Amino acid sequence: MTVEFVTPCEQRFSLVVATTIGELLIVSDGGSLTELRLPAFGPWPGVERDAPKAGTLLFDALEQIDGYLLGAIRTFSIPLAPTGTEFQRSVWRALGAIPYGETRSYGEVAAAVGRPKAARAIGAANHVNPLAIIVPCHRVIGAGGALVGYAGGLELKTELLTLEARGISKEVSTR
Repeated sequence: MTVEFVTPCEQRFSLVVATTIGELLIVSDGGSLTELRLPAFGPWPGVERDAPKAGTLLFDALEQIDGYLLGAIRTFSIPLAPTGTEFQRSVWRALGAIPYGETRSYGEVAAAVGRPKAARAIGAANHVNPLAIIVPCHRVIGAGGALVGYAGGLELKTELLTLEARGISKEVSTR
């Protein structure tokens, strides 16, 4: 998946929704998605749930997220406008290039962004990824294959990687 970022607008629309992995906060600027926050970051007091004025983009995003969590889709087609430094955005683009069902080490991501000695900085950029799941930071693992460092918690990281592995094995078994 190629992750393309657009320039954010000044508006802000948000929606808290219940999913199979817990409540998610989805935020849009009206033209693109700016945040997708995992249950570990909630609750979000004062944010409307299933707000009708949230706009169709948030509901389109929710539909795609639900499809991903059900194993029905592997890529997202939502305009994205995360806020971050140029380095962070380069890391998030590299994360978007990790194929569904595959993982990369922090060192491999560092090499992909042209900073082979910056594995710790990659971890820091991963940790503040504002578009969890869509920009798949859960696909980054430790050098020895260990599941380390996921802002949503290692249990959720394991669940997302298992979901993707099942999708890949289903595809292989139907060939």
